[in-house]
Amino acid sequence: MHLDVQDLRNFYYRSTLGRAAQASIRGRLLEFWPEVEGQTLAGFGFSAPLLRPYLGEARRVMALMPGPQGVMQWPAGLPNVSVLCEETRWPVDTGRIDRLVVMHGLETSERPGDLLEECWRCLGPGGRAIFIVPNRAGFWARSDQTPFGYGRPYTLVQLENQLRLHEFSIVQHAAALFNLPSQKRFWLKSGPVLERIGRQLPTMLAGGVFMVEVSKQTHPQNGHMTRIRRSNPIRVLEGLSNPMPEPA
Repeated sequence: MHLDVQDLRNFYYRSTLGRAAQASIRGRLLEFWPEVEGQTLAGFGFSAPLLRPYLGEARRVMALMPGPQGVMQWPAGLPNVSVLCEETRWPVDTGRIDRLVVMHGLETSERPGDLLEECWRCLGPGGRAIFIVPNRAGFWARSDQTPFGYGRPYTLVQLENQLRLHEFSIVQHAAALFNLPSQKRFWLKSGPVLERIGRQLPTMLAGGVFMVEVSKQTHPQNGHMTRIRRSNPIRVLEGLSNPMPEPA
């Protein structure tokens, strides 16, 4: 079930809690990818709040937004780079993307396997992707007051196993969103402190979301290929119904 793009925009850009969530996840992303100079960067789902720091250095930035969610013009005040697309059929040539961010995309997809295949298709050899999903054991997945309370939350093991199943290589993982999903002033003011404390805890136990970085590794075959011809099963059975002549 995809959320409406207007609800997502209101949360991330017009609420104090949403701006804090944006800062927490974007800070982690910048630790993973401090620079993407000369590369093609794409986000799927509602990743636009995370992509702005890369607009000036990336060769190209695309914000791919699925049809059931809807699309908004982004970024504000600059030429639009957001695109409305089918969830499992992106208007992107095969192997064109160098870096991909998926947020509010995988856990809300009705066809997660097909979506991961499309991510694989669009990534170039050696390309990197980061999948951001709600932590099944976290407080954010239990609150429908935020976008992370919708869809299918994951454990870290579940997410990494699903990514491996679709031939991605796990590079690293981390957690984000250590503050509580509350609009109360006390918890909003305590957010920076909770973020610092949370980063010291094990990834699997803390954080509202998991962030898993993967790479697309392709291994070309080496050496010469040898074609093996199988015997024709029909030829083997010919003598039973239509006896073959004995050799001279």
